[in-house]
Amino acid sequence: MPTVQTLQAASLQALRRAGVPETQALTQLSVLLEAELRGVASHGLLRLPRIIERIRHGVTDPVTRGTGAWRREALWQVDGCQGLGPVVAVEALERVCDKAQETGVAIAAVRNSDHLGMLAWYAEHVAARGKILIALTISEALVHPWGGRQAMLGTNPIALGIPTGDAPFVFDMATSLVSMGKIHDHASRDLPIPDGWALDSEGNPTNDAHAAKQGAIAPFGGAKGYGLALAFELLVVSLTESAIGRDVKGTLDSTELCNKGDVFIVIEPTAHAGQRLSQFLTLLRQSPPADPSQPVRVPGDRAQRVRVAQLDKDIALPAPLWARIQELAGQDPHATGTLQTNTIEER
Repeated sequence: MPTVQTLQAASLQALRRAGVPETQALTQLSVLLEAELRGVASHGLLRLPRIIERIRHGVTDPVTRGTGAWRREALWQVDGCQGLGPVVAVEALERVCDKAQETGVAIAAVRNSDHLGMLAWYAEHVAARGKILIALTISEALVHPWGGRQAMLGTNPIALGIPTGDAPFVFDMATSLVSMGKIHDHASRDLPIPDGWALDSEGNPTNDAHAAKQGAIAPFGGAKGYGLALAFELLVVSLTESAIGRDVKGTLDSTELCNKGDVFIVIEPTAHAGQRLSQFLTLLRQSPPADPSQPVRVPGDRAQRVRVAQLDKDIALPAPLWARIQELAGQDPHATGTLQTNTIEER
């Protein structure tokens, strides 16, 4: 198993060899590696080979940062020009964060850019700048409607980042019961999936991750998750003019242009709220737990603990994935030497 530094070096080299400039490669890799470190393998380096395949197939531009214009005073409309999702998003967020400083609220509506990865990454970075972020994105139709048997909606996650007097509060969830990335992660490890996660291509319940890849994921919380998924998809499409439903392509394949939409809402908070928020989060953590061995946690606590632990040990990637990353980096998977690069920032 590779160390964090070895994995970072090989992945960065793989992106460079695919024609991604240094700055863009660092941005893309940061999102993938942070997901890996926080135990979100579904949005981690599992996606790196597909990103590079998309570049080689000409459906992703490794260089562009997208283009944009102010549609209204505080609404930045972006054409991602088929760029890397994190690269286009970071460029758009720079614009709207600066604008929110003046207007109190600013929105970036993005279309035609690739998969964003873990939304928590964006929420944390914006909140660290002292601003609130609400991030929404849609995906290919992967989720069946409540009471249905066919995939009709995206997993349609939402993330919120809120600055406090201490570390930012970050909440990130999909409106599906699980992400399709988690289904792919189980399939890559040849692991069964739990009951209730997904249907196969015939609309029947399945525990086979490979069959679930061709079927549909369940919405979380039944009708409530379905309602939120639908509301978020309608909201994103109304602002971005992106594709909708089963017309969305390019988030899980290597050959289709990506036509989903992303929305980032940046809000300037009041000047003195942070300390009160921190105090309340502390009260939550100190509140009596139902199980004395399991203290009450705030969303994001587990991921941060996993991250700290992962920095000091090897990363448990599936062996075929690590071998593929080494090949993409131009390395011999059986060699003992490693590339050197800057270590990731501890934060």
